[in-house]
Amino acid sequence: VQLQASGGGLVQAGGSLRLSCVASGRSLSSYAVGWFRQAPGKEREFVTSIGWTSMTTYADSVKGRFAISRDNAKNTVYLQMNSLKPEDTAVYYCAADPSLGRVQSATRAEYWGQGTQVTVSS
Repeated sequence: VQLQASGGGLVQAGGSLRLSCVASGRSLSSYAVGWFRQAPGKEREFVTSIGWTSMTTYADSVKGRFAISRDNAKNTVYLQMNSLKPEDTAVYYCAADPSLGRVQSATRAEYWGQGTQVTVSS
C-alpha cells in the first residue's frame, strides 16, 4: 500500500484544515488508518485512528476538534482539523495497517505516507 498525505498549510489559530491520505496499490477498506504528528524536537505522537469498521479513537489533545473519516470508494481517509492551536503545528503523517492496534503505534504501523506540514500561527 502506498500512502500520499496532503492538505497541510499555514493557518491562523482558530482556523481549519482538512488533510487527505490517499492510498494506491491496494484497497484501504480492510485496513485501519491512523494519523500521527511530529513537532520539531519531539517524538512522533498518535493523533487519531479509524478502523476498517469505522470505529474511531482520538488523542485527548484533539478530542472535540479533529475528526477522522474514510471514503472507501475514493480509497481515502480524511482528517478534519478545526479550532487549530499553535501547539498543533507539526508534520502530519498517515499510516495504515491491517491491525487497529498496530496502526495506533508509531513504531508498529506497517505502511506510512510522507508527511504534510501544518503550521498554526498565533
